Amino acid sequence: MISGAEIMVKCLEAEGVEIIFGYPGAAICPFYDALLNSSVKHILVRQEQNSVHSASGYARSVSKPGVCVATSGPGATNMITGIATAYMDSIPIIAITGQVRSDLIGRDVFQEADITGACEPFVKHSYLVKKTEDLPRIFKEAFYIATTGRPGPVLIDIPIDIQSNQIEAFVYPEKAEIVGYKPHTAGHNRQIEKAVELIRNASRPVICAGGGVLTSGAKLKLVDFAMKTGIPVVSTMMGIGVMPTENKLYLGMLGSHGKRVANRAIHEADVILLCGARVGDRAVASPDQLSARSKIIHIDIDPAEIGKNVATDIPIVGDMKIVIEKLDDLIGDYHVPHLWADTTERWKKELFRIPPQFEGCVEPRSFIARLSEMLPNKSILVADVGQNQIWCANNFRIKEGRFLTTGGMGTMGYSVPAAIGAKFARPNREVVVVCGDGSFQMSMNELGTIAQNHLNVKIIIMRNDRLGMVRELQKNLYHGNYSGVFLDEQTPDFMKIADAYNIPSAYATSNEEAEQYAQQMIQSDKPFLLVCHVSPDTPSI
Repeated sequence: MISGAEIMVKCLEAEGVEIIFGYPGAAICPFYDALLNSSVKHILVRQEQNSVHSASGYARSVSKPGVCVATSGPGATNMITGIATAYMDSIPIIAITGQVRSDLIGRDVFQEADITGACEPFVKHSYLVKKTEDLPRIFKEAFYIATTGRPGPVLIDIPIDIQSNQIEAFVYPEKAEIVGYKPHTAGHNRQIEKAVELIRNASRPVICAGGGVLTSGAKLKLVDFAMKTGIPVVSTMMGIGVMPTENKLYLGMLGSHGKRVANRAIHEADVILLCGARVGDRAVASPDQLSARSKIIHIDIDPAEIGKNVATDIPIVGDMKIVIEKLDDLIGDYHVPHLWADTTERWKKELFRIPPQFEGCVEPRSFIARLSEMLPNKSILVADVGQNQIWCANNFRIKEGRFLTTGGMGTMGYSVPAAIGAKFARPNREVVVVCGDGSFQMSMNELGTIAQNHLNVKIIIMRNDRLGMVRELQKNLYHGNYSGVFLDEQTPDFMKIADAYNIPSAYATSNEEAEQYAQQMIQSDKPFLLVCHVSPDTPSI
């Protein structure tokens, strides 16, 4: 005989899960009891939302699904923001929640919540398990759904009696058979041929790469295609890292907070190849103008995204890696006209700006650029949300590493727990967090997780005693009427907080100091917290 909880553990082991992030409670206790006899390592986070963010950072760093666990009621509802964040960023997550006894569901008993109903807009699929015998099939389907097509979170809600019930034997399915779910990956050959023809006749083509390029593992193939054809590349925020920043063809991030050269290239292009990008309002403020000026080729695994924001001339539904391979095979000896290549290269130099300094403060944009030079090639930078995110997106120079942030939902407090997940996924890589003093205070409890697990995660806080992005918005659009954005009297001494967890720290008031402390931080094999005093008047771009 085998219990449902033991089956849950065996399912995770069968899927090759090595680590999960969670927070226990009564309704998930049978699972936690069975977990003691498993090879699966459990990481105790300090709040359930952070278990999902940690699973996200893990998944994005190893290209496999992240797993998170919580109990029923408030444990489950605390996960919703993290699940929504993973959904918007297309991250494969398996979220497991405990639930009250099956016969009590719907009676508003202690810590009951309809979590499958609450998460319906934010998951690829969800399950409320009603029979212990269904657990193997459901887990197999959940992992398959989360990782195929457009990746995303899948929720499995399991009542405590389903976990405790016993059945005679455990058999894990070899494959998932789901009627009606057959992601199309190959791309339509005729559409790909049309795209090649359009590119070959283009004078000013541009590739716009989104997060789908990284998710699909098509990064190197896209770089090869760009280098072969000479087509310049811009990226969305989620696509940062598709090419090394110093590559001569890479023009930077486009959008309202992006690089001027990237925006100008998109504005002047006659053909735009959208690769795994939904092109939201932050990337393109006026989609109609874009499609009116340029011919659009849109490649995406999710047919719902094609044409949703930008009118498309040639839609191609398929896996980016497969489609890029086919484009590369068919493109032949095409190379962009030299005039266009020379023009974009000239723009890249002409539109470069050196940020002004503020006396007695760290200038964050130039410091982040310098930090990227100091870090090893395969380092992982995790940026939070706000001005710090834009400073990192535009100034951190990716080499062979990764840039992780939440570009879809824009969830403050993401960076520290995501970095924890990334560090567990890549223990031998340098993992650095950059966040604001506002976003850090949303997840600083995870310093406990860092300390408990002896993770040498490095955290840089850009402290300006403001909710910087909102303040900047109020300054530019609301005549400087500042409301609810001042942290001055409420901001704690972050160094004392770090000291409470036995984490070394430092405070910098100039770029020289910041670079000196950053060097110490990088050389250390322990966690480190560096607070950089930043002027509130430093803009995002």
